[in-house]
Amino acid sequence: MTSQKSGVEPLFRIVKRDNLPKWKAWIIRVIAIAAALLLGAIISAGLTGGSGFGTFFVELFDGVFGTERRILNFFQNTAILLCIALALSPAFKMKFWNIGAEGQVLMGGLGSVICMFYIKNSVPEWALLLIMAATSLAFGMVWAVIPAIFKAKWKTNETLFTLMLNYIAMGLISICIAMWVPTGSQNLSPLPYGRFPLIGGQRYILNIIIVAVVAVAMFLYFRFSKHGYELTVVGESENTAKYVGINVKKVIIRTMILSGALCGLAGLLLVAGTGYTIGPTTVDNRGFTAILVSWLGKFSVLGMTGTTMLYVFIDMGVAEVAKTFNIGEAFPDIITGVFFFLVIACEFFINYKIKFRSLKKKRTEATVEEVAA
Repeated sequence: MTSQKSGVEPLFRIVKRDNLPKWKAWIIRVIAIAAALLLGAIISAGLTGGSGFGTFFVELFDGVFGTERRILNFFQNTAILLCIALALSPAFKMKFWNIGAEGQVLMGGLGSVICMFYIKNSVPEWALLLIMAATSLAFGMVWAVIPAIFKAKWKTNETLFTLMLNYIAMGLISICIAMWVPTGSQNLSPLPYGRFPLIGGQRYILNIIIVAVVAVAMFLYFRFSKHGYELTVVGESENTAKYVGINVKKVIIRTMILSGALCGLAGLLLVAGTGYTIGPTTVDNRGFTAILVSWLGKFSVLGMTGTTMLYVFIDMGVAEVAKTFNIGEAFPDIITGVFFFLVIACEFFINYKIKFRSLKKKRTEATVEEVAA
C-alpha cells in the first residue's frame, strides 16, 4: 500500500514579468522617489520635534537652486559623477565588472598634479594643460588596462583585481604627497599652475561643457559605432561573439582602455577644473556611487544623466536640510542611502510580480475533499 504526499501550494510566488509597459515602469520609479523624499521629511520631522516636515522640501530645493552658485555647483557635481558613470558603462555593458573607477580617477588626477608640480612655468599655460590632459588619460588607461590584460589572457577575477587597485592608487598618492610636503601634513596645497580658464568669470563651466561633449560622443559610440556593437555582443555571449568572428580579448582590452581614459579625464577635471590639488579622498567615493548610477540608468547615456541629476539633487538638497536644522553630517548619507534602496527595490517590482495563492481555489479544493469524504 502506497501513500501519496499531497503538495501544499505556497502562500505566494515570485513570477518574472513578460512585458511591463514603460509608463507603468516609470510610475513605479516615481513612486519610489516620492517615497524616499517623504521618508526623508518624516525623519527630519522626527529629529526636529515635528517642525521640519514642510521645511524639509523648502530647504531641499533651496539647497540646490537657491543661488546662482548652488546651481553651478549642482551642474558641476553632476558633470563629474556622470563622467565617471560614462566611463564605467562600456565595461559594464561588456559584463566586465570594473569596480576600480575610484583608483583610475585618482591616477588620472595624479598624472595632472605631477605635470603641475614639475613642469610649472617651463611651458605656456595652454601647453601645460594639453600635457596634463594627455598624462591624465594615459595614467587612467594604464590603471584600467592592467586588469583587462589579466582578464583577457588568464581569466582572472576583474572585480577583486580592480577593487584592490583602488587602494594601491591611494597609497601611491600618499607616497607622492609625503615627498612633496616635507612637513608630513599629508595635505598638498592648491597649485597655482595648470588651472582651467574661467568662462564668464565662473569656475566649472569648462568641466560641464567637456562632460556634455563626452556624453554626446558616448551616445553616438553606443548607438552607431562598430566597437559599441561588438562590446554589447561580448556582454551578451562570448561564444556568440567568437562565432561571428569578434576577437573577444581585443574587445576587452580596447573597452577598458576607453573606460580608463574617461576615468583619467574625470581626474583631470577634478584637479585642473575643481580643486587644483589631490589627496587620497579627492574622488570622495564617486567611483563607487557611479556604479549604482550607471546600473540604475541601464547603461544608457540618457538614463545615467537623469539618474545622476536626481542623485546630486537629493545629496545637495539634503545636505542643506542637515545644515539648516543642525542634525548631523550623517543625515545626508542616510537619506541618499534610503533613496538608493527604494529605487533599487522598485526595479524588482518592475521586473517581477508577486502572485498570492488563490483563496477561491483553496475553498474549491476543500469542498471537493468534503464531498469525496
